[in-house]
Amino acid sequence: MAPYNAPALRREATGWGYPFRSRGDIETVVPFYERLGAAAVERLDGMFGLAVWDDRRRTLILARDRAGEKPLFWTEIGGELRFASEIQALLVFPDQARRLDPRAAALYTAFGYVPAPHTMFQGIHKLPPAHLLVADESGIAIRAYWDPAAVAARPSRLESPQQLREFLLRAVERELMSDVPVGVFTSGGLDSSFLAAAAARGMAGGPIHTYSVKFADPRYDESPYAEAVTRDIPTLHHVVMADDRSLERAFHVVAGALAEPVGDPAILPTYLLAEAAREHVKVVLSGEGADELFGGYPTYVGHQAARIYLRLPAPLRALARWAVSRLPVSTGRVTMEFLLRQFVTAAELPALERHLHWFGALGPTPGTVPELACKLAGFPKTDPLNRILWLDFLTYLPDNLLVKVDRGTMLASIEARAPYLDREVMELMLPAPSRLKVHRVTTKSILKEAARGLVPRPAIHRKKRGLSVPVASWLNGGLAPLADRLLANPRFGADRVPQLLAEHRAGRANHARKLWPILMAELWVERWNVDKDGTAGWPDPGMSLRGRQ
Repeated sequence: MAPYNAPALRREATGWGYPFRSRGDIETVVPFYERLGAAAVERLDGMFGLAVWDDRRRTLILARDRAGEKPLFWTEIGGELRFASEIQALLVFPDQARRLDPRAAALYTAFGYVPAPHTMFQGIHKLPPAHLLVADESGIAIRAYWDPAAVAARPSRLESPQQLREFLLRAVERELMSDVPVGVFTSGGLDSSFLAAAAARGMAGGPIHTYSVKFADPRYDESPYAEAVTRDIPTLHHVVMADDRSLERAFHVVAGALAEPVGDPAILPTYLLAEAAREHVKVVLSGEGADELFGGYPTYVGHQAARIYLRLPAPLRALARWAVSRLPVSTGRVTMEFLLRQFVTAAELPALERHLHWFGALGPTPGTVPELACKLAGFPKTDPLNRILWLDFLTYLPDNLLVKVDRGTMLASIEARAPYLDREVMELMLPAPSRLKVHRVTTKSILKEAARGLVPRPAIHRKKRGLSVPVASWLNGGLAPLADRLLANPRFGADRVPQLLAEHRAGRANHARKLWPILMAELWVERWNVDKDGTAGWPDPGMSLRGRQ
């Protein structure tokens, strides 16, 4: 952990007369803690999971960065407070129970991730983003030190695409302040291309390294788009192969190492990219946060379309549902058939429930919707689409996307930074009206304007695809025996999963998005001996995805 504003903090503390003993950025926290106490965290910019032990006051301070880029877990057993940046570090204690938390399990089954402060282990908690935990002799207190709802309620300061561009260039420049080599994960789309172009401008001493993943399945392969961008932006470009063998290897690494189920299959190519990048760089820039801040998901356009759809007479809506049901099922990624099926399935639901159906795993139940809805308390109600973006910023981003990129990169021992989650950028974009983000059928409208002249035009206008894995065909192929064994009688979604698997097998529907998170949860139970006595075990690392022989 090193504050991105460490040089400014050092200058300020030096002006107070603080005698720095090192040139390291981490020491800059000390003089601010001495002067401000726990409130010193408010002065830190960047990503961090921070612990400060104050021996004189017998007080422990834990803090997590504003967006939730870095994790921080804690538990209290027998009056002892334990904390770690990964759950598996807490499981080494022999008195740490491995009981499944029913509430967390219900949320994971519905959404494919576990919202903070829950974890899947009963008694182990996740410190929410932008929060402090203060533990002393009087007990444990948790409070927010930065309030995105209050930020979102401010008057918008976003004046022009040029202003946004300047904010983003400064954010990238701050995150390039590193004494180690830096690279960029790129897909050839807008978000990563902007980062590559900004980094190429701000990097002294030669071109930066860029990394894209190449899938054997051409329906999922975006590497040609990424390579095309590097013809306009000077980088040292690396293409990382994600064939069945490498994905299988990544699957075993992820499932075997993480003591939490990660329901996003994109963690597999993320790990492969990080593993390749480790040969050249120690830090990579990644585009997480852009979709939630700038309105990048097709579902945001779907909400606009739903308002028009709901004005249609009921017979016409019924006809539309019938016509969509007759479309041939596709196993490709984010196909029009998939989007249309998703749309008509939930378009008539209330906006929040509709969104959670579109984004979830098995989808919300009446008991799980309030868990996320309450997170919007305090946010303005005058801009309905912005409320959906804010919900994703508070939940899907920190508890799914940032988990994927943090765990995937840390497993390969490199650090990922997300310039779109720079504090200045977040505080500029959270209050900005949604019409600047989603304009009719155009997503990321103002970001596209800000990118003109910096990013090649084809990258600006490429349809959003996202990093994905050919899970649909995998579940019917190499993963079929494992899926059959774990999903025939699952503890997650037991009333629905066997039927979903049967429909997927028969080609009547593409349920990959629903089945994958459940498969990962069942593997997690098996790997970590959840609700069982004894230490965790794991099948032979040479075991094929085709199952135990």
